[in-house]
Amino acid sequence: MNRLSKRVAANGRTRSGTALEPVIEWIIRVCGFSAIFFVFAIFLFVFTSGADFILHRLDAGEFLLSTEWYPSSIANKRYGTLALFVGTVSVTALAMLIAVPFGLGAAVFISEFTSGKLKESLKIVVELLAAIPSVVWGFIGIAIMNPLIIILFGAPIGLNVLNGGIILGLMSVPIIVSIGEDALKAVPDSYREASLALGATRWQSTYKVLFPAARSGLLAAVLLGVGRAIGETIAVLMATGHAVQIPHSLLDSVRTLTATIAAELGETARGGDHYQALFAIGVLLFALTFVVNLTADLLVRGTRDE
Repeated sequence: MNRLSKRVAANGRTRSGTALEPVIEWIIRVCGFSAIFFVFAIFLFVFTSGADFILHRLDAGEFLLSTEWYPSSIANKRYGTLALFVGTVSVTALAMLIAVPFGLGAAVFISEFTSGKLKESLKIVVELLAAIPSVVWGFIGIAIMNPLIIILFGAPIGLNVLNGGIILGLMSVPIIVSIGEDALKAVPDSYREASLALGATRWQSTYKVLFPAARSGLLAAVLLGVGRAIGETIAVLMATGHAVQIPHSLLDSVRTLTATIAAELGETARGGDHYQALFAIGVLLFALTFVVNLTADLLVRGTRDE
């Protein structure tokens, strides 16, 4: 009787699980498609908020190729974003020059050269670094980096590309470390053991075996760091000097696309051309991040195919 009752109970649980499976699959599908829906909904909101200006009064040539951003001028309003775009790219490029070697180096060190309490402690420190608010990084840029740059480089002001690049680089390091460490950890241990058995050192194993094996994951980590840097707002608003100009050196002040939206949106008349022009910048940012993500996807697929 006990065996029979156990079999009946097991069959009941199996049938109930089978009955719930379509519901669970449907919930998972809804969750997956909801991400796509929210992305398109956000883009639709940004585009419709500036659609009247974008479709009827925006000069695309001036918007993309002019360096003159004077949306508040009474006599001659100009909506050129080239200087803002170059400022965004320059700060992001410098940030990646700082973040990529530090981020990948830290990921390799945590994954391959540490163990036990030291490894766990370093991972906690990286997570705490990621938890620092953007405004705190901005304060660091103003209160610490600003006077240091003036003293070390003799710059008239320390709020410039160099300041913003260093701050953004430090902000991007945690995400590169986390994703990079996961990518290296996903490489099978048999790769490490085979390399060491052939007489390779730990560094040779890392450079010649683990890096190629984890190439797609490491590339994804770098490109996610790029996306993090492009989308940052408050820190670059506080650390770059907020000057609309194309930089000719690292000590020149700049303004980024995201900082322009953050600084000006609250001071414009709702529905006016200036207000809608800021949403046009939002559309430009969407296009820029789409290109970055598409490039990341194509590169990751290419490395996987190889």
